[in-house]
Amino acid sequence: MSTYVPEAVIRRLPSYYRHLRDLEQEGVQQISSQELGERMGMTPSQIRQDINSFGGAGRQGYGYQVSTLKEHLRGIMGLDREHRMAIIGAGRIGKAVANYTGFPREGFRTVALFDAEPTGSELVTDGATIPIYPAEELEARLPELGASIGVLALPAGGAQDTADRLYRSGIRAIWNFTPADLRCPEDMAVMNVRLSESLHLLSYMMNQMEK
Repeated sequence: MSTYVPEAVIRRLPSYYRHLRDLEQEGVQQISSQELGERMGMTPSQIRQDINSFGGAGRQGYGYQVSTLKEHLRGIMGLDREHRMAIIGAGRIGKAVANYTGFPREGFRTVALFDAEPTGSELVTDGATIPIYPAEELEARLPELGASIGVLALPAGGAQDTADRLYRSGIRAIWNFTPADLRCPEDMAVMNVRLSESLHLLSYMMNQMEK
């Protein structure tokens, strides 16, 4: 039976992982909750509480072994295995995601793009040549691709229908770059990327500071 972990703590996991990865690259072998808290702008007690939520306890007076804790969090986030992504929408956003070389290094590999009106048969990136298929071939192609993540980078009007098609094809995770609010079954994970909303929040913060 899994232990309940607050969403706020879960959302801090990537930040912990990033800092631990950077510390490892800097040659740091161990770190205290005080030092890690100062680096992340958090209190030592919050650091300990968060890490203990995932069973990554340190030792009193010793702290945390950086590489061990990093690998522990890596396993929790599923970054210890490859995730294959199918991108629906071969426009600017879709191609930008496919071209970003940082994703394959983290285990996220784009295996294909789909588009309603593909302008080419493949996308050549720094690390691979990725095929581009017509959108109507989505269901037929997905089984052979072995994708576990569907990336929605198409116009909002087609987002819900595409999400439904992905679900029927066995995809249970969606990275949604559209502004559409998807209605998905409980056993489908959806992560929304709303660039304009981030700017709206930034504008709000600026507006508050001016008052």
